[in-house]
Amino acid sequence: MELAQLRYFVAVVEEGGFTRAGERLHVSQPGVSAQVRQLERELGQQLLDRSGRRVRPTEAGEAVLGYARAALAAVEGVRRTADEFAGLLRGRVSVGLVSGAAGAGAAVRGFDVVAVLGDFHDAYPLVELALTEDTSERMAAALRRGELDIALLGLPGAAPPGLSAQVVLDEPLVAAVRADDPLVREAVAGAVPLAALRDRPLISLPRGTGLRAVLEQAAAAAGFAPRVDVEAAAPSVLVRLAARGLG
Repeated sequence: MELAQLRYFVAVVEEGGFTRAGERLHVSQPGVSAQVRQLERELGQQLLDRSGRRVRPTEAGEAVLGYARAALAAVEGVRRTADEFAGLLRGRVSVGLVSGAAGAGAAVRGFDVVAVLGDFHDAYPLVELALTEDTSERMAAALRRGELDIALLGLPGAAPPGLSAQVVLDEPLVAAVRADDPLVREAVAGAVPLAALRDRPLISLPRGTGLRAVLEQAAAAAGFAPRVDVEAAAPSVLVRLAARGLG
C-alpha cells in the first residue's frame, strides 16, 4: 500500500469522480483509476461504487476513508514539523468565507479579512490559501467533513456540534426600510419591536445563511414566521432593494 494510492482514493471520493480527481492531482484519469484499483486488489475489497454518474464509496470504502485521511494527515504533519524546524511552513489551507466577507464593507465594520489573509501570506509565503464563498450552513458541514480548515461564517447562536468558534464580529440585526415607510414614523428612539414585521414582505439572505437563521429564530421567539418574499445573496443588494420599497 502506497501513500499515493490513499491520496488518489480520497481525491476520487471528495471530487465524486476520477476525471476531476485527476485534474485536482494533476494526474491522468487512467493513472488515478489504476492506482485505486491496485489499492482495492491489495485490500481485497471494492472501495468505490462506479455504477452511477457520481462515484461514491462503498460500505467498505466509507470504513477505509477515515483511516486514509488520517494517514495522509499524519504524513503531512511530519513534513510540516520538519519544515518548522527548518524555519519554513508549507501546506495548503482551505478557507471558507460568507458572501461579501472580503468586500470593502467588512473592512469598514472593523474586520478586514483581506488584510488578515494578506498578512498571513506575507508571513508564510509557502502556504497555499484556497478560498471559497458559500452559505454558513454548507460551510459548517464542510468543516465537519474536513473539506475546509477554517471558515468565516454567520452563527445564530453557539457553534454547531463538532465545531469550535471564536467571535470576530458581533453586530445587531436591523430593519432597513424606505425613508417614507410607516415603520420610520412608528419607531421609538430609532427602534421598533420585531413583531412589527409580522405579515410584512421581507427581503433576506437565502436559507442556510447565518443572517437568515438569526431572523427566523428571533421571529419564532416573537411568535410568528417571517414572510420572506425576496431573497438576495449580497447584503448590499438587500439594502438597495429595501430602499426601492420591495420589502
